[in-house]
Amino acid sequence: MKESIELNKISTKYMAEIVEVKLRDYFKLKQFKPGDSLPTEMEIAQSLGVSRNVVREALSRFKMLGMIETKKKKGMFMSNPDVLGALERVLDPVIIDTATLQDIFELRLVLEMGMADILFLRKKDKDIAELEEIAGKEELSDINFIIQNEIAFHGKLYEMTGNETLKRFQTMLLPIFDYVVRHEKERKKGTVSHKDLVEIMKHGDKNDFKEGMYKHLCPHFERVAKKDFFAD
Repeated sequence: MKESIELNKISTKYMAEIVEVKLRDYFKLKQFKPGDSLPTEMEIAQSLGVSRNVVREALSRFKMLGMIETKKKKGMFMSNPDVLGALERVLDPVIIDTATLQDIFELRLVLEMGMADILFLRKKDKDIAELEEIAGKEELSDINFIIQNEIAFHGKLYEMTGNETLKRFQTMLLPIFDYVVRHEKERKKGTVSHKDLVEIMKHGDKNDFKEGMYKHLCPHFERVAKKDFFAD
């Protein structure tokens, strides 16, 4: 005999939203883990007193996030959610307002200021050599090359952390990064260059690198302070 799933009935025009909330609470209450079998759509519908279509709509939201998967002839199961999947689909500067673009770019600044500790735990000589090679090409002034060089250098730093979520997030930020750099009202360089950062990584410590990274990113922080991030 199957255990009752103990969900209280609801009555509201916002059925799918309410079902979604109740299911999320139920998953937490029962401490479902990836691989655990879930009640059927019909069982959930009967317990909540709603139609199966309403339940299916609510469940589709969990499926979009990767929290639930359906296996043919086996039913529904909890799965590992794709925590960045939804964000990845909407991170396009064409469809995001400038305030949100600035928020996202500020997040990038915060991440890069905070990665020194993990970088100095995991840096390798071959990684530093690759950074040095990238930094050696930064004297060219073509805007497309500048963007590519910035992406290559900072992307390598994310890669060196060994953190898969950070690396994926950096890849997602590339369209935002390109957009911001192209729309800066004036190009200013920080007092610490990529070459300087490489030298700090070779001969300094994590605190030196944090200070150097701040000076490297300082023009961006100045624009943030002035609320003057994009060209008119």
